[in-house]
Amino acid sequence: MRTSAHAPSIALNRFGLGARPGDPVPDDPGRWVLAQLDAYETLPAPLQTLARTPDLVEVWLTQQRAVRQAPEGERAGIREAYLRRGRDEYLAAVGARMDQALQTRTPFVERLVHFWANHFAVSVDKVLIVAMAGSLEADAIRPNVLGRFEDLLLAAVRHPAMLLYLDQAQSIGPQSPAGRRADSRDTQRQRGLNENLAREILELHTLGVRSGYSQADVTEFARALTGWTLPGDSERGAGNAAGATFRFVPGLHEPGARTVLGRTYAEGGEQQALDILHDIATSPATARHIATKLARHFVADDPPPALVQRLAEVFVGTGGDLRAVYRALATAPEAWEAAQPKFKSPWDWGVSSLRALGRTHVPPAQAAALMNQLGQPVWRPGSPAGYDDLAATWAAPDALLRRVEVAQRLAGQAGDAVDARALAPQLLPGTLTRATADAIARAESGRTALALMLVSPEFLRR
Repeated sequence: MRTSAHAPSIALNRFGLGARPGDPVPDDPGRWVLAQLDAYETLPAPLQTLARTPDLVEVWLTQQRAVRQAPEGERAGIREAYLRRGRDEYLAAVGARMDQALQTRTPFVERLVHFWANHFAVSVDKVLIVAMAGSLEADAIRPNVLGRFEDLLLAAVRHPAMLLYLDQAQSIGPQSPAGRRADSRDTQRQRGLNENLAREILELHTLGVRSGYSQADVTEFARALTGWTLPGDSERGAGNAAGATFRFVPGLHEPGARTVLGRTYAEGGEQQALDILHDIATSPATARHIATKLARHFVADDPPPALVQRLAEVFVGTGGDLRAVYRALATAPEAWEAAQPKFKSPWDWGVSSLRALGRTHVPPAQAAALMNQLGQPVWRPGSPAGYDDLAATWAAPDALLRRVEVAQRLAGQAGDAVDARALAPQLLPGTLTRATADAIARAESGRTALALMLVSPEFLRR
């Protein structure tokens, strides 16, 4: 890493989540970033009061049983009560995520958590999963963010929120015992395979588009995944083991060998899909896809090919050791170049603005409303592809106007007690321009000066 006047600001804003008043400027920015890998807390204080995934699954199962047992006229009310509770769980999780982002002592790793939660995206506009979206991040992403990619992948795709969001819980092998029984009872209704999870694993989570897989590979992989479902989520099969969040049901699994990407996998129940996942998780194509996304997030919308290649080589050489990949990223000269700063997403800008004002807590409903106003609702990207990571997506005039409105409101809440002239150099060490400093100094009030700082070109980028 080449040390420059911009390096502290890059460490705080590009790798971190934004500086806070009174925090010391790192004298060794690279070491400050890397030290966070050894200080990360999997379950920090703001998240400790949230319902965990096993509890949320139990609530889901209770609701499912109640609906099956209730008269037809009462079922809608049971479902609505479940969704009301789910919305409460969602808001609590949004508030905890925001508070953790404001309080964290390891903002680099926290940023990585947010990156992976968007990589393995679910969207709460499918209201069925509204209660569980936060627990995918808390219980699947956070414990595995510094481990092996294969473990992170497995935890994410087997989480109940993902299984429900991509309809994997409804996938039945047509020639499985359950599929054959269903066909014998009703020959007019087609039941069976759902390819959503298989397709998104290949296209979004691992290999990436245009990486050489075919529709036949998607279908074969989907057949291998049959039997992956929630614990006791239907009347088929055994009940839920205590604390379980995933279940493999042999009676739903499509029998036979599968051929995916030119390799044949013997019939083997649950292990068949695990073997396929292992091979695609450690594939060079997956390494390049992940390296590209990381480099795009941390360095540039059009990431340097040489950096992508080096990160991919580390990924392959270590068997997907994410900690090693992060170290390679954090020590790459390209990551410390100030010439092309990244434009902040609404989440980045909202969090960094609150951190800049010294906020450590935002009520959950306000946190959710803030991100809705800024145009990036938490865990609601609208598709499994997650939110985009390009400036063109977030820099439209109407989006910038929203930031101006929020900046004025936050500045008004802070009042004139905050001196933006003194604060700006702390938040943007080495990157604050004379033009912005002069505009802040000439502002007609402290509140106006603060709002100008929050929407300055330097603060809008990282």
